[in-house]
Amino acid sequence: MPRRKSATSASSLLRRAIASAAARLMAEDGITDYGAAKRKAARGLGAGDGDALPANEEIEAELRSWQSLYQEDEQRERVHDLRATALEVMQLLREFNPYLTGGALDGTAGRYSAAEIELFADSSKDVEIALLSHGIAYDVMDKRKPMLDSQLAIDWDDIPVLLSIYPPPAERQQPKTHHGRHSRRRARADVVIDLLRETGS
Repeated sequence: MPRRKSATSASSLLRRAIASAAARLMAEDGITDYGAAKRKAARGLGAGDGDALPANEEIEAELRSWQSLYQEDEQRERVHDLRATALEVMQLLREFNPYLTGGALDGTAGRYSAAEIELFADSSKDVEIALLSHGIAYDVMDKRKPMLDSQLAIDWDDIPVLLSIYPPPAERQQPKTHHGRHSRRRARADVVIDLLRETGS
């Protein structure tokens, strides 16, 4: 029995260390994918593939703690700028039912984060045409999510914005987190306006 407790304790300590290291990578190096951050953190700590990795919620908790200790003012300003930028883009592309999601919405965005916006269109070409009609250049990114039609990256006054374009039926489906267990938060423009008002900006 003592051996089992010892092994469990060691595993728990390693899990916490990986979560902390992953949070630091996300805060300092701009890694936005939880899976990539935890795998890189695990390798850096000499953990093997068979070791239990922390859940995304554990990393998010460590990330919030790290930001509050080392990046509080900078991070708060960054979140505000991302939300304000997202609102402008959402208003410009309102015909595509935009939602804000990701770190700008939940408050974990860091210095390298982009404003993440979900759009719903019959074709990604419709969004591309809308951007071009306003003189906005964009880059086409690799697809990484189920049902995702396309991802476009734009620069809005030196703030990166990532547009994820889905077919209209996807708007009615329950959004997921990075790990697919719980509902992923997303918000319409009126909610973003309220968030900006709450911060006094």
